[in-house]
Amino acid sequence: MRVRFPLAAHMNRLLWLVSFLVGVPSTLVASVLLFLTLSSPVVAPISPIAYKPLVLGANSLSTPSLSTFISLGDARAQILENYLARYNSPLKQFSRYLVATADKYSLDFRLLVAIAQQESNLCKRIPPQSYNCWGFGIYGDKVTRFDSYEQAIEIVSKTLKEKYVDKGLNTPEEIMAKYTPPSVEIGGPWARGVNQFLAEME
Repeated sequence: MRVRFPLAAHMNRLLWLVSFLVGVPSTLVASVLLFLTLSSPVVAPISPIAYKPLVLGANSLSTPSLSTFISLGDARAQILENYLARYNSPLKQFSRYLVATADKYSLDFRLLVAIAQQESNLCKRIPPQSYNCWGFGIYGDKVTRFDSYEQAIEIVSKTLKEKYVDKGLNTPEEIMAKYTPPSVEIGGPWARGVNQFLAEME
């Protein structure tokens, strides 16, 4: 004797079969697409400004073009600000001024900060009320004092440009020979320090 299934039972089985035939392939396709998406390398969007740090080379101070100054000014100031903040230096608030003054005199934007790090641990060891973080004009009992950090940055930058770079003294080693001759006699630790601090800001 044949057992007859009610129509509702047939419909339920048919719906289950259709769901299975449609659902399984859809799930497989979705899983494959998800796997491919997650396994693909994430590519960061390309910045319109491709920043490359300015490097003090073996033979000369880098002198970027005007377009470099305009497009990278903020990035360079941020590099200095981050570096100065790490050492809790009072020069931190002058990061943009340091970059602008370096641009004015065509100096590497890191140079004054590197010298300040070498000479005074970024202004932490200076003669009282001198604003002289660069050991500039300090020898024996003589101390050169400035009225502000801005004035010091301006005068030291101008002097480095006119009395050093323009005279062909471009590298820390060449600058050292005139800026602090005793360091040359003991193997050049001044230039090694300046080079190290320049590299830390790349």
